[in-house]
Order: sequence, then C-alpha cells, then structure tokens
Amino acid sequence: MNDNVLKILTSFVAVGWAEAEYKPMLVSMAAGALVLPYLLFSPLASRLPALYSKQKTLRWAKFAELGIMGVAILAFMQQSPWLAIFSVLLMGFQSALYSPSKYALIRDIGGAEGVANGMGYMEGVSFLAMLLGTIAASFMADCDNSLVWYATLMGLAILGYVFSLTLRVSETRQENRSSANPIVFIRETHNMLKNYAGVNPVIHFLSLFWWLCASIQMLLIIFCEEEPLSLSHTSTGILLAVMAIGITIGCILGGKIDSRRFMMGATPLLGIGISIVLILTFAFGTNIYALTALLVILSVTSGIFKIPLDAYIQKKVPAERQGTTLAYFNLISFVYIFIASASNYLILHYLSSRYVFLFLGGIFLVASIIFIFSCREVTCWVGYFFMRWHYNIKIEKRELLQCREGENLLIWPKHQAVMDPIMLFGSFYKEKYRPLVDEEYFGIPVIGHVLSLFDEIPVPDLKKSRKGVEQAMQLGIIIEEALREKTNVLFYPSGHITTDGRETIGNRQLAYNTTNVLPEHTRVVLMHIDGLWGSSWSRYGKRATPSIVKLLLLSLIQIMTLTIFLRKRRSVSFTLEDITEEAKKNAREMTRVEFNHWLEDKFNGGLGI
Repeated sequence: MNDNVLKILTSFVAVGWAEAEYKPMLVSMAAGALVLPYLLFSPLASRLPALYSKQKTLRWAKFAELGIMGVAILAFMQQSPWLAIFSVLLMGFQSALYSPSKYALIRDIGGAEGVANGMGYMEGVSFLAMLLGTIAASFMADCDNSLVWYATLMGLAILGYVFSLTLRVSETRQENRSSANPIVFIRETHNMLKNYAGVNPVIHFLSLFWWLCASIQMLLIIFCEEEPLSLSHTSTGILLAVMAIGITIGCILGGKIDSRRFMMGATPLLGIGISIVLILTFAFGTNIYALTALLVILSVTSGIFKIPLDAYIQKKVPAERQGTTLAYFNLISFVYIFIASASNYLILHYLSSRYVFLFLGGIFLVASIIFIFSCREVTCWVGYFFMRWHYNIKIEKRELLQCREGENLLIWPKHQAVMDPIMLFGSFYKEKYRPLVDEEYFGIPVIGHVLSLFDEIPVPDLKKSRKGVEQAMQLGIIIEEALREKTNVLFYPSGHITTDGRETIGNRQLAYNTTNVLPEHTRVVLMHIDGLWGSSWSRYGKRATPSIVKLLLLSLIQIMTLTIFLRKRRSVSFTLEDITEEAKKNAREMTRVEFNHWLEDKFNGGLGI
C-alpha cells in the first residue's frame, strides 16, 4: 500500500513540479525506480532466506521503511521531484530484499496443498492494498494538504512494522548457493529450474502480467488526462482503483478455482482473451463507459490468469529452493516491468497513447500461443479442450491409471489413427508417461518441439540404416531401465496404425521382451481406443498413412472459422484393462508369436474396431 501511495503521489504531485515536457519521462522514472532494485538486488535477496529467518528479514525491512518515509517526507517538503523519485528507489530496494522471504512464507504457513488458496488471498490482499493506496494518493494529490501526505506515509510504515511483529511461523530451511552477480544468477537459476519441467516458461509467461499492470498504470495517468476523456487526478485514481478491485476479485477466484481443478491449462486461453480485450480497448477506449467496462473485464481476467501460474511455481519447486526461485522470478518479472517503462516511453514519444493498448494486445497474443507449446500439461489440456469440440470422449476404468506408492505403469494402447496419440495425451493430461515415438516426427517443426516436452524415447527407422537396427536393440534396455526407475512408459505394441481396422502385431518383439523383464512394481494396462477407425486421421480407404501436418492445419482452420461446430461430433472411447498377471504368465509359457497373437486378440476381441 505504501509503495503505491508514494509512487502515485510522486507521479501526480512531484512530477508536476518539473516542466511539462519532462512529465512522461519522470512518470516512467517513478515507475522504473520501484523496479530497478529488483534487477540489481534479487540475487542478494535470494540469499537472505538461507542466512536469516524469513520472519526477521520481513521485520527488519519494515523497520527500514520508517527511515525511507522520512526521506520521502523531506522530498515533498523541499518540492524536489528527484529526491521523491530517490525515495521510491529506496522503497524498491527494501521491497526487493524481503520479497522472496514474504512469498516463501506462504508455503510454510499452508503447506503445498494450501499454495493455490494462499497465493490467491495473498495477491488479492496485495491488489486491495494497491487499490487503497491508489485511491488515497489520488485524493491526496487533489486536496493538496502536505500534512495529510506526511501522516499517511509515516502511518502506513508504522502499521507495516507492527503487523510484521505478529508473524509466528515454523519455517522450512532454504538452500542458496547462487552468485550475487545478476547475470550469473539468472544463468545459474535458469539452468537449475530446467530440472522442474515447465517452470521457466511459466515464470516468463507470468511476468507478462506484471508488464501489463505496470504499463496500464503508467498509461492511464497520461491517457485519462488527454482529450476526449480529460479526467481529473481523482477520476483517474478511481479507474485505477476499479482495476485493482477487479484484479483482487480475479486473484481470489483464481485461487478458489485452481484449488479444486486444473486451471494451468486455461491460462493461454485467458491470455488470448486478455489480448482481445486490449485490442478492443484500443478501438473503443476513448469512451469513458466503454473504457471502464473493458478495464473491469481485463482486470478480473488478469487476476484469474495470474494465480494458477503462481501456484504452479510453488508446487513444482521444492520448499528448500523457494527463496532462490522467487528471487529469480522477481528479477525476471521486473525486467519485464522495466521493459514496460521503456516501451511506454517510446510509444508515447512517437504515437498516441492509445497505441500502448494495441501493442500490449499483440504481445499477449503471441506469448499465449508460444506458451501453449512450452509446458507439457498446458499442451495436453489445450489439445483436450479443442478436441472436445468435435469428439465425444468417454473414458472407462480411468482409476486403473492411479498408481499406489512405489508403483508404476506400462501402458499399451491400440493404434487406430494418427490422432489417437494426441487424443490420448490430451485426455490424460494430469498423468505423466514417457512415450516411444517414431524419430521421423522429430524433424517436423513445432511437432518435434512438442514431443521434446514428454521426455520421449525415439524409435529409429530400421529401413534407413544399420545404425537404426543397433538403436532398436537398445530400446528394450532403455525401457527396462525406465520401468525399474518407476517411470510410467507408454508404447504401441504394433508400432504402426492399423491398415484394416484390426490391431496387427505380427513378429514384433518389444512387448514380449519387456514383459519378460517386467519389475514387480510395474502394472501392465491395456488401452482400447475405439471410434477413430474410418475418420480422416485413419488409413480407412487410403493407401498410405495420412499426413499429420496437413490434418493439424486443416483442424486449425476449422477451429478458427468455427466450421468445426457444423460437423457431427464423433464418439470415441478409451477402455482400460489391467492385464499384468495374464501378460506375465503368457510371456513365460508362450513363444513370441503366440504371445503376440494373444495380445492381438485382447485388442480386437469383443470391443469392435
């Protein structure tokens, strides 16, 4: 709250003491002053939770705020815009140092299961404080009573210190071996987070939220003063407050929803929605009623968008590395905020202020599309979301995919069409498997990148070279090692899509050999997939396997033109069957050919084609 009172008061009042031509630059500097310390001191901040109690770090930071407010009061007494911006810089330094400790305490208080709700309420309260700070600073700027300014700034600092004394938390000890050099810190932490799939893309995607907030807050101060709006400081403050209320509501809703269902997958769709609202604001934002309505929609959507990403970081990274991760996230997010200040300044210098909305809309649209293909869970969920538009998917005995402690799965699906791997991973987006994939797919742009998200095992083309045969002989060893490490493995026993609607395994040996070395803790689950034979994705009526690239592009066109809704929904079923004991017994007693015939009968018998 005090950050925003000081920043907004500096933007409205202290900047007014300078000449008009310097106003846009000073507004950007006031915002940037709160950001720059995060860029320089986040590596240092990441060390504090490892060296000192997080609660003590919080208390010392709030105590230091008393002195910083003394500097701010002196700046307003002297009517010095530069000293006022310096006080904002000091507040940024103070906030940067205790931010990792503050956020790491959320998991200490509520545990991993309470992260989504904790982040939702924490961010909701933060934006409520931004709201109150923005409203207070707006009214204070218009009433022009310096004693009120001084009392508010110092009073909030005192309250912050008093509240910090009430913390009583059992803390998780933090690890930190990071460099204090910001460039080295970014490189080291980025490499460390590669061990936690999806965290790096999530941090960058979430940082766009802060870019948006910083840009809109700076923009409205100038945009609302211009014609045809010509709003007062108080009216502009109310608009900023409306946004803060919307984000507060969105954050709380996001925490509630994410604690009950998987919301991460929806974040790129929310991002695309945000980009559409921003483009509409560019087109219709000069009308006060349209602007207000669009800002409400934008802020609530942004709040919901934020929390699943926040919670994902805290759930994915171990508690002992939270301090380093959160400091890294602070640094990256404030790099984005710094870019927001620079981009706003450039756009305001060369174009009308409303073009900032258009620029932000374009950024969010591109980033949302990229993010869909950057995180395994998100890729699967979005695929499932769009598949449900055209397919009526029914899953029977899904509980067979639930592993008990110390258990893992070997999954054998039926292969009716080139669509069924996409449908499989989309329908089971919550589960994680390591699939075998034909190496030819890795050379296809986008598809090859998406496959890399699944920790796949490449299957060589035996027809191309002797090297392929040697690699194929190693597949059994790779699969056995993965199963012994309790990794879930998935492969098609037939190795190809059906040419006549029936599953044909022939003389292939991978299923038979794997069953003979199956670890005791591994269950074998057969997955019948029915309903895709006869579709455009199958070989029904075709001489060759259909091109997955052409079919995906056609599907994309149908989605974008909405013609997909004009087509009848195709019914597809997944039926799971646990065949562990039967498979082990038959592998011991049968030859490979006999075992394959038995497996073909399991796939083809009684369930249609």
